[in-house]
Amino acid sequence: MRTGLSRRTLLSLSGLGAGAFALAACGGPTVGGDSSNDKAKEVDFEGVKPAKKIDFWSTHPGGAKEIETKLIKDFTDKTGIEVNLVTGGQNYEEIAQRFQTAQAANSGLPAVVVLSDVWWFRYFMNGNIIPLDNLLKQLDFQLDDYRETLVEDYQYDGKQWAMPYGRSTPLFYYNRDHFKAAGLEDRAPKTWDEFAEWSKKLTEADTAFMYPDLAGYAGWTLQNVLWGRGAEYSHEWDLKLTEEKSVEAFQWVQDSVHKEKWAQVASSDSADSFAGGVCSATIASTGSLVGILEAAKFDVGVGFLPAGPVDGPVCPTGGAGLGIPAAIKPEEQLAAAEFIKFMGEPENTAQFSAATGYMPNRKSSDMSAIIKETPQIETAIKQLEHTRKQDYARVYLPGADQEIAKAVASILNDKADVKQSLEGLQKNLQGIYDKDVKPKIEKK
Repeated sequence: MRTGLSRRTLLSLSGLGAGAFALAACGGPTVGGDSSNDKAKEVDFEGVKPAKKIDFWSTHPGGAKEIETKLIKDFTDKTGIEVNLVTGGQNYEEIAQRFQTAQAANSGLPAVVVLSDVWWFRYFMNGNIIPLDNLLKQLDFQLDDYRETLVEDYQYDGKQWAMPYGRSTPLFYYNRDHFKAAGLEDRAPKTWDEFAEWSKKLTEADTAFMYPDLAGYAGWTLQNVLWGRGAEYSHEWDLKLTEEKSVEAFQWVQDSVHKEKWAQVASSDSADSFAGGVCSATIASTGSLVGILEAAKFDVGVGFLPAGPVDGPVCPTGGAGLGIPAAIKPEEQLAAAEFIKFMGEPENTAQFSAATGYMPNRKSSDMSAIIKETPQIETAIKQLEHTRKQDYARVYLPGADQEIAKAVASILNDKADVKQSLEGLQKNLQGIYDKDVKPKIEKK
């Protein structure tokens, strides 16, 4: 859907500031639970027969319900195992809340559940999901054919806790018509500094560049800016937000909006704003690619995320994986693993990618026909060579994504002092680690 928002509307909405995140920050499950739950220990599945019927909770990422239904039928035809597809929530937060509710009641749990990059780790800490290593070995998942970065996102403590499903990276989207009218090359900028120069010529839209809306995982895409400037949210559990490079990186982002004035912040999904012609360029998920191409009334170009002065091109991974609850029968767990393996087969991940725009999780997936029909997908696949596992501070600290969003809202919408805002953010994140994470991972 297109927003039809004007620059004036966007600016007025941005004045809502950090308070606009109250509802977003209240949603989703807490950490809670007993990290000593021994149900999460590895199980020997020798001699276990898979259950004949299981539930699969999904958010249907990228509008995937139709392709999920097809693949489920193919799986049942092949194995005889019935899979009941359940809409677990409209987004990752809703399905996480429902999953926690089922955990607390110890009933109604699925056999397979979609777990996003920012939610799965708390279930590892609480012993709510099982390590998959024994199942991967027993069912011969051929891990060497999976794309390494996408698999590594679900590894911790030497074990595999989920397998990639609707995986994505941010892409740089640009309006080829606007670039042509401005006399620019038909490509994404190689660096952010180059785009800052280009922005002076981009006058066809209300704004040259649109940052993703802050409630919609802006913390995810901003890792590109941080890494490109030699900064990071954290190095493993060591927070780095108050270091000079991090302060300089966020100051650059603030200046692009308020000083240089070539960028604005989307008040809703930046993909919708871009498709509606409100801006000449934006960053959005590869999972938005199909929708953007369908909605835009102009020629869409895509490219790698721009490099910074220190590093790049460099890009974070993101999206969701498939996990298996600990508190279900081994028969269901084995059937779940068979289903996860099937969904990750090269031909099936290729079909899923074609239908949604998400990444093919297997190296051997034949994407030639898909690329011929939608050439932009090839750029997203090639960018996988430049991906990096996300910073612990964003994906492993419960609620950190919302805390980052509130801090960035203060910096970009309220023009707050960058250093003071980052000091406050680091204090909040350190508190989350000390209270909710450190005691649990030390027990393990």
